[in-house]
Amino acid sequence: MRIYRGQPDSRKEPRGSAIVERQCSVWRGLPRVVVFTRPLRYPRDWPKARPVEKGIDVALSVDFVLMAARGEYDVGIVMSTDTDLIPALEAVIALGGARFPRCEVAAWSTPRSHSPRLAIPGRRIWCHWLDEHDYLTVADRRNYSHT
Repeated sequence: MRIYRGQPDSRKEPRGSAIVERQCSVWRGLPRVVVFTRPLRYPRDWPKARPVEKGIDVALSVDFVLMAARGEYDVGIVMSTDTDLIPALEAVIALGGARFPRCEVAAWSTPRSHSPRLAIPGRRIWCHWLDEHDYLTVADRRNYSHT
């Protein structure tokens, strides 16, 4: 499993940066988990405006396509609704044709509705609909704000 997330600047948000460091350290200690972080981008009117993740979707897309091209997975599942990832799905589909690697997506589902999911018109991409039970099964309940 690969996790991609933004990393707060330790000079601007020392507490937030430390929390993310602790969380990523725990995740990196899990078997078969690789964590990638990218610095958050701070707008000029920060802290009034929130920082944003930059480059996370690009890093995930590049890895997804390169790993498919190298045959590092049979089925890659992207858990995101960020439409910037659609070109990566299209590239993996083009690489795999009717064989492996295959790409799938995952998205959240509630009793009343499904969240948006990544899709490509004219292509059938399997979606793993995950619900509250699935979330609670894997939720990380640690409080990383304390050392």
